[in-house]
Amino acid sequence: MNIYNYYVINGVAAYSEKEVDIDFFLRMKKEALSFYILEINNKIVGFSVLRNYLPYENFSHTGILTYFIKPEFTNKGYGSILYHRLIEDANKFGIKILIVHLSSLNRKSLKFHKKHGFKECGRFKKIATKFNKYFDIIWMQKSI
Repeated sequence: MNIYNYYVINGVAAYSEKEVDIDFFLRMKKEALSFYILEINNKIVGFSVLRNYLPYENFSHTGILTYFIKPEFTNKGYGSILYHRLIEDANKFGIKILIVHLSSLNRKSLKFHKKHGFKECGRFKKIATKFNKYFDIIWMQKSI
């Protein structure tokens, strides 16, 4: 959770303004269809999660992705490695639609998802604040 909490304190990728504890992490892992830890030189530098969008059978073809990588390991292709691993798993689970949501202030994530074929499909305007700035939540989706 140190990686996630880094973004709580220093960035806009994590929405919360308060650090989360191990229970948050365990809930995330419990809900996951796939959960990966990115390790480089025996150090954990990131993680990724694929889970069902909603727990209803009629939504079983729709998955939601989450990933966080230490900032010094971004823009090196590791996010794409995690993303492609989750795509493989999504196919195994019969998932046909992938969705993500992100802060409008998170330009790196927006660029990453556009690069991987996601299109904006919805936006909630100024529904949250962080660092005393309002931001939108952008929803993006991709068919696989």
